[in-house]
Amino acid sequence: MRIAVTGSIATDHLMTFPGRFGDQLIADQLDRVSLSFLVDDLQVRRGGCAANIAFGMGCLGLSPILVGAVGADFADYRSWLERHGVDCGSVHLSETYHTARFLCTTDTEHNQIASFYTGAMADARLIELQPIADRVGGLDLVLVSPNDPDAMLRHTDEARQRGIPFAADPSQQLARMSGEDIRLLIDGAAYLFSNDYEKGLIEQKTGWSDGEILDRVGVRVTTLGPKGAVIDRKGEPSLHVSPAPELGKADPTGVGDAFRAGFLAGLAWDLSLERCGQLGNLTATHVLERVGCQEYELGQQVFLERFTGAYGAEAAAEVAGFVRCHHP
Repeated sequence: MRIAVTGSIATDHLMTFPGRFGDQLIADQLDRVSLSFLVDDLQVRRGGCAANIAFGMGCLGLSPILVGAVGADFADYRSWLERHGVDCGSVHLSETYHTARFLCTTDTEHNQIASFYTGAMADARLIELQPIADRVGGLDLVLVSPNDPDAMLRHTDEARQRGIPFAADPSQQLARMSGEDIRLLIDGAAYLFSNDYEKGLIEQKTGWSDGEILDRVGVRVTTLGPKGAVIDRKGEPSLHVSPAPELGKADPTGVGDAFRAGFLAGLAWDLSLERCGQLGNLTATHVLERVGCQEYELGQQVFLERFTGAYGAEAAAEVAGFVRCHHP
């Protein structure tokens, strides 16, 4: 199954604040906030939603097609991704801008305040999907993840016009985009991804109820943090997928991207939606246990052992024939 992963490609600057953001906010002065947080740590890591998702898929043994825009400073990052199975042949190189930057501060309760510099990502709106499909022999699914808003709309529109199934993942761009744009992004999607907060925001900004959204998408996937994920389809009961046990918490940045990587891997292998959700949850857990979105390592034996421990031997046997981690 040929899956194109469109979206941001960025460098992450991750900082930790040894306190609670909530303790610094004055309830009756939220209209004029002026705060500076002295942080304890700075980690510079590879990131960007599309790159994170593609990396996770590659670590599981697939060859996802990464689609996004970068600057001339991308050479080392490209090499890293290609070593982990990612097809970077359709990444657009900007002649003007640096690769995008994500700056995020996390407090002791894993609340986050972040900013994102677009940089070369603005050129993603120039990318057409058809030449990519021609290069790889066709596309079976296009994931439209957070990116330049115009690029997200363009990719969605082209996929819709060309009859290519697409998955909508507006997440981090929901705050910026209008209700009309969000409606255009999700209407007709084969899959819609969000977390539980974003689920409510989608409904609020589009004016569509949960039921009306299920009338317009094939499958709605909502991640619930430590409670796992829920999968909904019109006319069918909700499917709750329990979380995979974690070995510890380091940083939540990129957890949602890793979930999507595991879920899409399951789709590529034609597994059930339950197995897709389980693969997503376990892949996400690996990211939570590290600082950085691509700092985890998937070992074939350990991954399947943890999958067995979380979801049982029968479930593990179903995925064992497909998972091909780079490490033993």
